[in-house]
Amino acid sequence: MKKNIFTYLFVSIFCVYAFGQDLTNPKGGGVLDIITIIPADGYSDMMFEGQISGYGSVYVAFKVASINSSKNSGTLDGQGRTILENGTLISTPLKGTWKRMGPNVKFYFTDAINNGAMNFVMWDVDLLNKKAVVKYFELHSAEN
Repeated sequence: MKKNIFTYLFVSIFCVYAFGQDLTNPKGGGVLDIITIIPADGYSDMMFEGQISGYGSVYVAFKVASINSSKNSGTLDGQGRTILENGTLISTPLKGTWKRMGPNVKFYFTDAINNGAMNFVMWDVDLLNKKAVVKYFELHSAEN
C-alpha cells in the first residue's frame, strides 16, 4: 500500500513539472483595435488588428456565438494572419470560448500557427473602448 502511494505521488509530481504550463509569465502580447463588429442572429463577426510582440502586425477575424439566452458566454471560431518583421506571412485557425461581464469580454483560445508554434491565448476585450489586451503563452515554439 505504501509503495502504491509513493508511486502515485512520484508520478503526480513528475507530470506536473514535466507537462504543466506556466500561466504566470506570458511570452508576449499587445493591444489590438476592434475594427468592426457585425451582429447577426445568435452570433457576431468581429475583426481586430494591431501589434503583438513577437508577431508584428496581426489581423484577426472571429465568429463569436452565444450559447445561452443571456448572451454572456459562448464559442469563438476564427482565423489569424500576421506579417513578421522580415515580411513572412503566417496564419492560424483560432478556436475557443468567451465569457462576457458587462461591456468586458474574456476570450480564451489556442492557436496552431503554420510555422509549428502553438500558443494558449487570453484576450481582455473592452467593447466600449474598442480595444483588446492580448497575452499569449507559448506551448510549442516554431519549427524553424
